Amino acid sequence: MLKKIFYISLLLMTIIIGTIYFCNLSIVNTAKGKLYADAQSIPYNRVGLLLGTSKYMTGGYRNPYYDYRIDAAVQLLKEEKIKYIIVSGDNGTKYYNEPGTMRKDLMKAGIDSTVIYLDYAGFRTFDSIIRLKEIFGQDSVTVISQQFHNERAIYTATKAGIKAIGYNARDVSVENGFRTQVREKFARVKAILDIWIGMEPRYLGKKISIPE
Repeated sequence: MLKKIFYISLLLMTIIIGTIYFCNLSIVNTAKGKLYADAQSIPYNRVGLLLGTSKYMTGGYRNPYYDYRIDAAVQLLKEEKIKYIIVSGDNGTKYYNEPGTMRKDLMKAGIDSTVIYLDYAGFRTFDSIIRLKEIFGQDSVTVISQQFHNERAIYTATKAGIKAIGYNARDVSVENGFRTQVREKFARVKAILDIWIGMEPRYLGKKISIPE
């Protein structure tokens, strides 16, 4: 009996590891050649999509992922590599507003408020990407986040018929970002599953027009 349980467990573990490997490889390959770390060399896109995250971590410490994304977005705008930016994040309660917070920090860095558009229903990366097309009417975009996040966003965008490239914000050290990297492996499986089953965003709503 114990031997049978061992072999079943081994089989399940092999399936899990194989699934994670396959999903990771698919996402990396889809994003290959579409990622940039240099603002001078990245192609121009009229619209950028800044993916949200919390400004503060548990314990009240500043979240470096947040700060580096803001820096990257400011750089692209000031280098005129994008004309408008959609800030997409979680605004699940009146006490938590990722898009509003990021908008304030972009403005503090000298970005004109008229080029900033807010997506309050970007609860997940999947939602942010699909809403980019369905709500904001965009079929081409520069995604702004860390490389691992950009890779997953580009995969979803490609499957949704959006021509996407990514601008990689500075990443966090392996030591400080270990939990995030572990979660990312499972998020990649979920990203592919979302496409396979035809998942829809939590909310859609009225369309928002971005000028030329």
